Amino acid sequence: MYLEVKDLTVIYDRATVLNGVSFRVNDGELVGIVGPNGAGKTTTLRAVAGLIKWEIDTLKGTSIGKITFRGSVILDGENIFGFPSHIIAQRGLSLCPERGRPLREMRVRENLDMGAYLIKDRKEVMEHREKVYKLFPILQKREKQVAGTLSGGERAMLAIGRSFMAQAKLMLIDEPSVGLAPLAKEELFGGIKGVHELGITVLLVEQDVGFTFELSNRNYILSRGRMIGEGKKEELLADELIRKTYLGL
Repeated sequence: MYLEVKDLTVIYDRATVLNGVSFRVNDGELVGIVGPNGAGKTTTLRAVAGLIKWEIDTLKGTSIGKITFRGSVILDGENIFGFPSHIIAQRGLSLCPERGRPLREMRVRENLDMGAYLIKDRKEVMEHREKVYKLFPILQKREKQVAGTLSGGERAMLAIGRSFMAQAKLMLIDEPSVGLAPLAKEELFGGIKGVHELGITVLLVEQDVGFTFELSNRNYILSRGRMIGEGKKEELLADELIRKTYLGL
């Protein structure tokens, strides 16, 4: 087992965003977490990647409300709960945030190379960049273009490519298809499948249930801060209550 999360709870003041969330991602899997807006999907990834800890440290000593953060996050046998985000990144975990957030004034190639800041061997950086270009050929065509001028789909591809450049063993990908047209989604999800086929373990958070189920080995359903379902595509679709109530199918 590569990632195991147990009883993860996040409370902002009195608002419980995550309430005892538990799940696992086995080595080599592509696991999906699906659910409606406001379910706590993004908070789950931020908590695993150490960004809730960063928020707590940043707000310490201010008048802004209290954040409660507890649980355990086991990554490759080590409990990383409460570790700073940069230490977690050094352990091989990479977070690709929602909407990508490229460095807009920098060129595509510069953005990709920023993702490899932990890699000292320049030859290795070049090899990783070439793999990204094979996954997303449009990025090679755009490599000298300023990232802020890319389309939404191209920015999403760049974000995933930049995360891949970090030489991650586990990639957390947050809502990559938000706002994209169907054709752009197909190309993007094809690239995510390619990342997984290169041996990267992937935890994918998505609202698009159809695409997620086509890619994933297993899935979790998150609703109102709780995990309310787990299984392979066939198992979840066979449950009429889950299908109609939580998947909208």
